[in-house]
This record gives sequence, structure tokens and C-alpha cells, in this order.
Amino acid sequence: MQMVTWNGAKLYCRISVWNGASVSGGTYPGNNSSVVYQTIVNTGDRFYLMYSVSDDSPYARIMLDYTGTMRLLTWNSYSSSWIATSERPSGGYGVYGSCGLFGYSDFTGATPTCECLDGFEPDPMNSSRGCRRVEALKCGSKNHFLRLSGMKVPDRFLHIRNRSFDQCAAECSGNCSCTAYAYANLSSAGTLGDQTRCLVWTGELVDTWKTNNYGENLYIRLGDSPAAVQKNSNLVKIVPPVVACLLLLTCIAIVWKWVRRKKEIKKKLMLRYLGASSDLGGKNSDFPFVSFEDIVAATDNFSDSNMLGMGGFGKVYKGILEDDKEVAIKRLGSGSGQDNTRKDVLDWMTRFKIIKGVARGLLYLHQDSRLTIIHRDLKASNILLDNEMNPKISDFGMARIFGGNQQQGNTIRVVGT
Repeated sequence: MQMVTWNGAKLYCRISVWNGASVSGGTYPGNNSSVVYQTIVNTGDRFYLMYSVSDDSPYARIMLDYTGTMRLLTWNSYSSSWIATSERPSGGYGVYGSCGLFGYSDFTGATPTCECLDGFEPDPMNSSRGCRRVEALKCGSKNHFLRLSGMKVPDRFLHIRNRSFDQCAAECSGNCSCTAYAYANLSSAGTLGDQTRCLVWTGELVDTWKTNNYGENLYIRLGDSPAAVQKNSNLVKIVPPVVACLLLLTCIAIVWKWVRRKKEIKKKLMLRYLGASSDLGGKNSDFPFVSFEDIVAATDNFSDSNMLGMGGFGKVYKGILEDDKEVAIKRLGSGSGQDNTRKDVLDWMTRFKIIKGVARGLLYLHQDSRLTIIHRDLKASNILLDNEMNPKISDFGMARIFGGNQQQGNTIRVVGT
């Protein structure tokens, strides 16, 4: 027994096939809260459906509107209006065959969705048609049946009488054309005569759904490989995230390798320039390359106890290298206006050219000039560059001039940075 709604000669909606569950003494109350009771009445030779209202319940009515939707409405005295407490079909997913062949409406989540039965996948040729088997059935092979719980049984079934559960299963497994079966025991319903309900399907499965509130076990026939059961449900869910993660990790690895290689190339260029022969002859061995890790160790992680002072660009620390040589190290502050985002403005050849130009300027001021000049405030902001990046020393406001024979001078002011 089942309730159906027709749209002319076309089947529009189909409610679950009655399986005799929850029947006591020939009647049972439905799950419609305390307003309306749905009762299956057994008279011995026939069954019929009856609705009744509970005591002191509000007015209620069941309405089938022009769209084919059946609604249970209750009267709300506060708003003076009818409130829909349930409806069938719910949205578009309860319409007959809305999810196509071998598909089902899943009502277990917050929003109904169309899914394929386990062992099936969306039809790539026509997704609106439904789903297709992952593994084709072979007559004579040892197929197996998968139990799906909480299901409304599909339409187009064949009712076989006087069968136990094992006999019902054997009826389907022994027929190569059988695609599924379902069984129910009607002994608790007070039926006379046959107290079993064995349903089998010999073709396509259509119009079924899954719910948490009610339903029964549906046994569907699958191919030889048990892996076909999970191929659709698990593979489709697992493969896209895994592929996306692999692509993301590959991109990260490529970028990391490129950045690391770029740093290594710049480090090699810097070491080459620092170790290159200068125009004055000889090696620049007085300016060895010191890694940042060595600087951290030399200054005890830039400890305040090793701080000598603070300049315009940052703090100056005292450090002791591995060869016990004492050095002064300036660490640029966040407000210095210098950061690693500006490291690509000048290449190392241009920087080295500027350094050599400043060195030549100091050599001239200290040795080649007629009067020896001590700048006393030499810093990057006092080095001017022309269009060809030739350096010029500027800002001699704090400079001291020495005579030709003068070797030293005295001052009472501490100036310069």
C-alpha cells in the first residue's frame, strides 16, 4: 500500500510503500507531532489510511494545491493564519523520479540533494538522466548485494508472496535480471494469511530517497568487485581534494626552490665581488663575508648588554667573532627606511662601483689633498649619485681641516654618526 499523486495520466509524487512497521492491534499513530494522527486500519481483508486529530488540538486540514503539493496546515490563533507543518513533495526533490535512474534524494542533510546509489556514478553522457553502474553486472558471476538503510523503496517493483527473508534474497540472487530486493515482516500488523512482503526489481531503479526519520533496508545488486561499492561514493569525494593539495604543494615547492636558487646566486655574486681584486691591487681579504648566524652568535643574539649606541639607521652592537676579533655591528631599525624589498634596486656591480668611488674620495681627502680633511659624518645619506651612479661625498659641515704637517687635533664635541 502506498499513497500517490497523479498529474493527469502522469505520476507526480509517490509516498513510501507501507512495510507494516509500528503497527499494534491493526492501527498505528503516525509521526505528525500531537496534532494529526495517521492510522493504518486493518479489517482483515483490506487496509486503508485514516487521519484523526488529537484532543484540544488546533484546527487542521490537509490540502492538495494546484501544483500537486500536499500540505498539512494548522490554524495559528496568534497570527490568525494557516501554518504549513509538513508538505509533500518537499521542494523539487520529492517529485517522482527527480534524481533520475539509480539516483536518490538525500534528505539527511540540511538541504536535500541528489546522489547516486553506492556502486553508481553520474552519467557523463546525460547527467539529467541519472546515474550508471561503475561495474557492469555479469550473469553467472558471483555478484553481491549491498544493504542501504533508511531508504524509500523504488517504484516498478514486483510483489512476491509467501517468502521468508532468505527466500526473498534467493529469489533475487537466482535471477540475473534482478537488480534489488526489499523485505518486510507484516506479522505485527495483524494481517490474515500472507504476513510477508517481498519486493524485487528486475530493471532500473527510480524514485527513491534516503531519510533519517523512517525508511527500510534496500538491497541492491553490485558487480564482482566489492571495490565498486565505494568507487563512486569515496573516489569522487577523495580524488579532487587530493589532486588540489598535490598541485598546491607542487607550486609551493617550485616557488621555494626558485627563491632559494635566487638567494644562492646573489650570495655567490656577493662573495665574488667581495673577493675580487681591486684597482689598487691585491685581494680584499680585509673584508671577509660573515653570515647572519655568525653575527647573531657574535652579539649574543643582539643582547642589550652588547649595545654600544644608536645611530640614525639603527643600533650598534659590539661583537666577538670566532677568531676573537672584536667588531662593531650596526643593525638596521624598522624606521630606517631600508628593507629587503629594495634589494633589487641596484645590482652588485653598481654597488661595488659606488663603494670604490667613495673609497677614492676618502683617499683623496686624507692623502692627496693639499690640506687633509676629516669628514667626521660620512654616511649613506651624505653620498650623492649622478646619472651614471658616480658617487660624490657631500655635507662637510662637521669636517676638520689639518695642515700639511699636522698629525692630530683635539675637540670637546662628539659629533657624527
